[in-house]
Amino acid sequence: MNTVPPTVGVIGGGRMGAGIAQVFAQAGAQVTVIERDQASAQSARARLADGLRKAAERDASVDADAVTGWIDVSVDFQALQNADLVVEAVPEVFRLKVEALQTAERVVSESAWLATSTSSLSVTGLGGQLARPGQLCGLHFFNPVPPSALVEIVLTPSTDPDLRRQAGQWVTALGKTPIVVNDAPGFASSRLGVAIALEAMRMVEEGVASAEDIDKAMVLGYRHAAGPLRTSDLVGLDVRLGIAEYLHETLGERFAPPRILRDKVAAGELGRKTGRGFFDYA
Repeated sequence: MNTVPPTVGVIGGGRMGAGIAQVFAQAGAQVTVIERDQASAQSARARLADGLRKAAERDASVDADAVTGWIDVSVDFQALQNADLVVEAVPEVFRLKVEALQTAERVVSESAWLATSTSSLSVTGLGGQLARPGQLCGLHFFNPVPPSALVEIVLTPSTDPDLRRQAGQWVTALGKTPIVVNDAPGFASSRLGVAIALEAMRMVEEGVASAEDIDKAMVLGYRHAAGPLRTSDLVGLDVRLGIAEYLHETLGERFAPPRILRDKVAAGELGRKTGRGFFDYA
């Protein structure tokens, strides 16, 4: 029977981290979310409450009050000392992820597993900064986490065989479908998603078609759930830019960010979270 680890830690209670914490708690794990200060912890609690309310609206079998009792939010990394699995979900900055993983590794038992939620950074590179790199894998969740169907499991040459096996079981127990990829820039999903999104942005920039019609082409013609530009707005154009810059650096010119993306980020038009990106959400 596929089950989640009994005790799970999540470092970072932003939109992604809160979603990861929610799905593990709904699957029966005792979850502790770590935030950097009390103000951030309070925001994380509100985010979790809102996510569980929406889950209960989608599925009457979800008892939001009961699941809330399975989640704690703390500013003390020592709260992770009994965790069987710790997932870092801090911003997509290599240094921040290394700091989070190193701190967790010092706190948890030697048998605990670690995972990074990075959508593009080298899992091998992150593991190289740890004392036990074989106990790290990538668990790339998709935003928003609770309703999404996919989790990308990213393996490195040193990933422990037992972790390779268990990671797939965890994802299945969360009610999601795992795909397994070997560590490479952008993995499979981000690499493909960013390639399509950047070309869509260039088409807007060149006046080929409107953002709305480009998205309709992919939704109606290729059965995408949402077009590449609305998806980019949901992910965050600043996040898209960061991933594109990394892929440009590692894979070459085909991932060079277009000027329209840089201009929107510079203007603070980051997508849904700011009310405006390629579309207006005000």
